[in-house]
Amino acid sequence: MIIYPTLEVMNGKCVSLTRGRLEEPVIWHRDPVAVAREFASAGASWMHVTDLDALAGNGENDALIESIIRAAGIPVQLGGGFRSRDRVAQWIDRGAGRVVVGTMAAYDPDLLRSLAKYYPDQIVLALDIFRGKVMTHGWREESAFSPVSFLDAFADSPLAGIIVTDIDSDIEDGDGSVGLIAGLAAQTRHPVIARGTVSSVDDVALLKYVPNIAGTLIGRSLFSKDVNLAEALAVAQPEAGEVQAEFI
Repeated sequence: MIIYPTLEVMNGKCVSLTRGRLEEPVIWHRDPVAVAREFASAGASWMHVTDLDALAGNGENDALIESIIRAAGIPVQLGGGFRSRDRVAQWIDRGAGRVVVGTMAAYDPDLLRSLAKYYPDQIVLALDIFRGKVMTHGWREESAFSPVSFLDAFADSPLAGIIVTDIDSDIEDGDGSVGLIAGLAAQTRHPVIARGTVSSVDDVALLKYVPNIAGTLIGRSLFSKDVNLAEALAVAQPEAGEVQAEFI
């Protein structure tokens, strides 16, 4: 299972969101570029970056994100505000290893399918669920999709994976999200990346054995030091003799 140490950036700073609210970020007084280097030094094979300003439709973090991509030395999976073909192409050209798309998929599914075919294994679908519905625009708007119908709509697209977030559990408590994510993972052939489920290394050990969960994002828990990245990476490795599919 791949651990994706995660940076969320807003106004050039490392942040985490409380209950998903963009207007109330928790600011971590760390240099994002230095943090990216630390992730790589700890042994991470990928990292994830979300541009929260782009998600909200404002701000300008492009130069910072380019610096993060260059400094990391490992592939970067980039999310935040990808709602046009040009923006996806721009960031793949700038070196993003993968681009994460959510809102576009709900409003223009044909464009998402087209992008997945043009950039096979570089497009990741974001599936954010609240009260049984797929949410868009950074958890702020409810779509007409159920989670299963959303998965089915892109079943034949060559996606790199699907990031699944149970917003109910992210807001309230994390335990229930594993069950929801595991259930959805059983209904897709695409590798699933869990988000919002890890608050300790024990959570990594649990996810590791859930079928078709190929990775997990860890952000706030790393900054708060509730999770040590090197330990999480070690726990995520397959045991001796264990066969584990690669997710590249």
